[in-house]
Amino acid sequence: MPQLSNKTLITIAGPTASGKTALAIELAKKWNTVIISADARQFYTEMSIGTAKPSAEELAAAPHYFINNLSVQQPYDVGKYAAEVLELLDTLFQQHDKIILCGGSGLFIKAVTDGLDDLPETLPEIREQVQLVYEQNGLLWLQDTIQLKDPEYFQVVDIHNPKRLLRALEVITQTGNTLSSYHKKVQQPRNFSNIKICLDLDRKVLYERINERVNIMIKNGLADEVKTLIPYRDVNALQTVGYTEMFEYFDGKITLQRAIELIQQHTRNYAKRQLTWFRRDPSFIWCKPELSEIEKHCY
Repeated sequence: MPQLSNKTLITIAGPTASGKTALAIELAKKWNTVIISADARQFYTEMSIGTAKPSAEELAAAPHYFINNLSVQQPYDVGKYAAEVLELLDTLFQQHDKIILCGGSGLFIKAVTDGLDDLPETLPEIREQVQLVYEQNGLLWLQDTIQLKDPEYFQVVDIHNPKRLLRALEVITQTGNTLSSYHKKVQQPRNFSNIKICLDLDRKVLYERINERVNIMIKNGLADEVKTLIPYRDVNALQTVGYTEMFEYFDGKITLQRAIELIQQHTRNYAKRQLTWFRRDPSFIWCKPELSEIEKHCY
């Protein structure tokens, strides 16, 4: 890894609907630099409305990477993402002194800025055993199990994503250790400096913004977007708030109004978990979502 002097990766993180995208674009325009997305769902071309993907105008306002670069049918994970971002950074830092990493996925941000923990490879028989028990008992059982066996991880994981929960249970079953116990290792060396900023909003304001964002998604055609994705509903990318609730609506299990209420509720829950994740990392600087406040910490 070539050493890059005076090069800085500036992370703009925060919960969903906190205004990260707009602020990152303003900074990118001011610094004449680029933005790397750290959102675990905006990679996918088929998922736009439900992921609050930047608009065409926003994407044109500053160069973006890792948005619309995959199909939901393509397997992808945080390890691949981190490797690709680090390789790209070596190239981008040849033209820019500052680069912006923007998103709300704490795990994806951590993978780039600090490195991934060494997690045990799950044995096929363990994976099959855990999957079978999950299929017999369902998501609520899986959530309760992780809350009981690994409460620390339960506080930060997206509890509506069974793949994440199953991975935690696989680790517990195979090793007897919690997944959270593997999240305590030292930072891996990077050849650039890190400045990590998290947007700090009043909780009431944040929740109001989340509720309104969901209403806008519905008006913009979320139902039509999800309907086209029904054939792929079992892929991991679609185990996501906003999509799982709409699948239940199309299954006739809930009304559209109930689906909207659940999306709002689950998005608020997800935002709370995002904040819990970021607060556990002492390297984050907490800022009001104002350009002048953020810039104070970027020089």
